[in-house]
Amino acid sequence: MSEVHAGTERDVVDEALRILAAAADVPLRLLGGVGIAVALPQEPLLPRVYNDIDFITARGKGPKVVEAFEGLDYEGDRQFNGLNGHRRLLFYDRANDRRVDVFVAKFEMCHTWPLEKRLTTTDRTIPLADLLLTKLQIFAINDKDQRDIVNLLHGRPLTERGDEGINAVYIAQLCAADWGLWRTVTMNIERTRGALARYELSPEHEAIVVARLDDLRRRIDGEPKSTKWKLRARVGERVQWYEEPEEVG
Repeated sequence: MSEVHAGTERDVVDEALRILAAAADVPLRLLGGVGIAVALPQEPLLPRVYNDIDFITARGKGPKVVEAFEGLDYEGDRQFNGLNGHRRLLFYDRANDRRVDVFVAKFEMCHTWPLEKRLTTTDRTIPLADLLLTKLQIFAINDKDQRDIVNLLHGRPLTERGDEGINAVYIAQLCAADWGLWRTVTMNIERTRGALARYELSPEHEAIVVARLDDLRRRIDGEPKSTKWKLRARVGERVQWYEEPEEVG
């Protein structure tokens, strides 16, 4: 672990960057709202307050993560980490009343998909497409989540690959293989589109976001669906298709 000055940063984005710099030898990547803020080339279009920090690390790296955070003035949740360290770790910055959540190998909330092999494809954050999916996969989406979606889609274009943009092909392929993920993602694309009026964006900014939301929906709809997707689609919403995120900490 690199040498750092003692004490956590009051600004949450600055603190996330401090952690990444200090733990450069640990495979850590940001996700969630702070990850989106870091991934943007400019200030977010819709500012919001960021409270906690979310990371993901590779399988088997829990002990190195614990060591890194102990050296950064964080207090680990020993009971939770002892029971769940193979999939998730919690740390607390008591000085700033802040929590750090570290997923291990895969992202698990309302929907789950593996991320371990994608941790080395980008610096600082998970790939932009995965960042967007971490928000679009939330069934009970809220205003902060919608702001994050708008910010990312305004700040980064859709692309056929992941270079400097949001890989729409990757998102469409994941949704085509999983009806539940498809249902929540497409639902949230429409929810976010319908919420834009309340943000009173300039016509130019709103047009960018609308065009990218619509383009993403077209790409998702146009992707050939798997047999598994088609079988689950027959059941539809009669059976719950998402998980209730666990309350931890």
